[in-house]
Amino acid sequence: MTFSLIGRCERSGMIGFAGATSELAGGGRFPHAKAQTGAVITQALTNPYLGHLGIKLLELGYAPHKVLDDLVASDTHIEYRQIGGMDRFGRTAARTGTSNLDVAEHINEKNLISLGNRCNEGVVAAIAEGFRMSIDEDLEERLMRALEAGRDAGGQRDMDQNISVLKVYDRDELARVDLRVDWHKVDAIAELRSYLDRFVPLIPYYSERPLNPTVGYREWLEARGIAYDDWLQG
Repeated sequence: MTFSLIGRCERSGMIGFAGATSELAGGGRFPHAKAQTGAVITQALTNPYLGHLGIKLLELGYAPHKVLDDLVASDTHIEYRQIGGMDRFGRTAARTGTSNLDVAEHINEKNLISLGNRCNEGVVAAIAEGFRMSIDEDLEERLMRALEAGRDAGGQRDMDQNISVLKVYDRDELARVDLRVDWHKVDAIAELRSYLDRFVPLIPYYSERPLNPTVGYREWLEARGIAYDDWLQG
């Protein structure tokens, strides 16, 4: 009962993923990524080891279709999985196992993989279109809009979106954005949106702080005309 996407920005080369499901803390299990390498999502009845293996294969220079072939060959329960992988060039490959619950499908194209299982009809297409239509935005905003589009198209079948995750890598080994909602009773995607809107102004701050540890984020915000109390209220 998961819908997700991997996306890449053609302009910047940034890569990331976003997703929602109903399992507690699921954002720590189904998506995997590494800067300047790529991303892998393994969902449905998840085998997180496939994600770790996929990243290792991408590091070795395997093309996504070859990574997918090796993941399929390594898992005797592969028909219960839904897998997508993208390399740092935006090349993609994806697979939906035959034992996934309907609606289970995927879309993969250059710079985009959209996946869903036990979703309402049209959700996977809505995710992909939400990503395509926001091409002028930064990658984290594009991923967020795509996830919101999936929710608004119906989301998971007969379930709430209780967890959500969004992660983006630029050139640095540390993630540019790394946000998770591990449990929300009703709409973890709305909660993730509130986190992202509050975090985005601080992206340059957290990039700068390793070299300038004397400035707190409150002072940093206010020096740029952002009132701390307003930021705190979201």
